[in-house]
Amino acid sequence: MSPGDDGHMTRTRLPEGEADPYPAARRRGPSGRRNLAMGAGVVVLLLAAIAFANRGGDDGTPTAADKATRPSPAATRPSGVKPVDGKTGDIASGFAHTEQGAQSAAANYAVALGGDGMFRAESRRAIVDAVYAPEFADARRGDLDKVYSDPGFLNKIGLDGSGNAPKGMTFVSRTNPVGTRTLKYEGDTASVAVWYSTLFGIAGEGSKTPVSEGWYTNTFDLKWTGDDWKITGFTQKDGPTPVGRDQAASTAKDMSDAVQGFGGFTYAR
Repeated sequence: MSPGDDGHMTRTRLPEGEADPYPAARRRGPSGRRNLAMGAGVVVLLLAAIAFANRGGDDGTPTAADKATRPSPAATRPSGVKPVDGKTGDIASGFAHTEQGAQSAAANYAVALGGDGMFRAESRRAIVDAVYAPEFADARRGDLDKVYSDPGFLNKIGLDGSGNAPKGMTFVSRTNPVGTRTLKYEGDTASVAVWYSTLFGIAGEGSKTPVSEGWYTNTFDLKWTGDDWKITGFTQKDGPTPVGRDQAASTAKDMSDAVQGFGGFTYAR
């Protein structure tokens, strides 16, 4: 985006605080294509399962967010208000009771729901309790437990029954928001779209689901409750997806070291 663009942009805040399965010099052969296709298939399965779990009892009727007319972009501007007052576990909380606060909450909740913590029972329950409105948390927790604790599903990803990668390998599931957009805001309720990229897969020798990139948009329905923004529901769709560059894939070790060595952000509008 050029400096003169008048689109919404997202600021970030820094937090406080051995064989190569796909060598860079090697062109992908049939085997590599099969592994990447398998990895893509697993991601599609995951997204479909999560979307179903989050739909809950929805009867398929379009939401207010679906019907809303998208506003014209406004110039990026700092809110002048500290975007986050604290944290609930590892998840930012205490967002401002403003449109920008809703956008900040949506971006951070996308990161939490797209992280590897969702694949472990204890951390998954903590995430659901932290990001969902209380009256929705119990139902969503049960639905998401069914998805993430299914042995067949975990096996397709390459994880054991507890959500752990094989010894010597690193499981990667990371969401990287690019921007947010308000579709509807009415004081105590909001609908916010988050555009983001993902890194998903297992880095290590012999991995059948090597780490790959994806692009998606989540639309979060939020309500102001308990002095914070919380999720009441969300939908997900593919893209927008940029044209990929012809870059050599990094080694499994480099990818594992990067994921473990580079921390995430707290996101704020």
